[in-house]
Amino acid sequence: MSRIPPQKAPLFGGPGWTAILLAGQRPGVDPLAEAFGETWKAQVRIAGEAMLSRVAKTLLGTPGIDRIVVLAQEPEALFTGDCAWLADEPKVTTARSTSGIAASVAALAGSAATPFPVLLTTADHPLLTPAMVEAAMAGLGDADVGVGMVAASTLLAAYPDNKRTWLRFRGEAWTGANLFALGTPKAKLALEAWSAVERDRKKALKLLWHFGPLLAIRAATRTITLAGALAQASKRLGFRAVPIALPFAEAGIDIDKPSDHALAEAILMTREAS
Repeated sequence: MSRIPPQKAPLFGGPGWTAILLAGQRPGVDPLAEAFGETWKAQVRIAGEAMLSRVAKTLLGTPGIDRIVVLAQEPEALFTGDCAWLADEPKVTTARSTSGIAASVAALAGSAATPFPVLLTTADHPLLTPAMVEAAMAGLGDADVGVGMVAASTLLAAYPDNKRTWLRFRGEAWTGANLFALGTPKAKLALEAWSAVERDRKKALKLLWHFGPLLAIRAATRTITLAGALAQASKRLGFRAVPIALPFAEAGIDIDKPSDHALAEAILMTREAS
């Protein structure tokens, strides 16, 4: 892991949280970056500022976050333009991603420079607020892993036309919030499982099938809740995972396509105007 700049090393090893900020992208040309004339998705500007810069400022402004590791294929290449200030921020370091997100995070989490507890989020989440981050950290409790989720009833009440990937369980459908709380070394077991299912993360039934046919059938027939499904899957793998139901509709909106960008920009402009 490289530190930027070396003369301003972060104060690692404190009692607070480490935030790993995912700022890489999949191989090939990213459609959103291309649409906005950028090489890197994280540098796409929204409401006048690059997404990576916005998310980093949110994390730094959240009580309890002591350090940030920006994880990307070429993290130093991102620290230009709006994001140039990150190179001089003593609480920020960088790490290069490897063959996959989960494997890259597993290589960092729990190290001397990236101690537990760890909060994982993404650069394409410019609507993130300190309140959302604090809720995700508090929601972990004594579990090994917490998964930030937003209920369909919460998100669609505020943004009825928004298109998300929904995981449907008994009583409610859910979408991810790109917020994960990793509390203990057992979280590495979750990262191993994530690595195995990473390519199916947006295909609900295929994802659940990795944890056994019975669980997949119960989810398909909506005879199990999200909390029940996470409890069963994680117990089978040797750790305890809990869903963290976030009461913020915007927590479920990340930026994958121009329509997401337009919605998020309108939300940010309204926020900043008020």
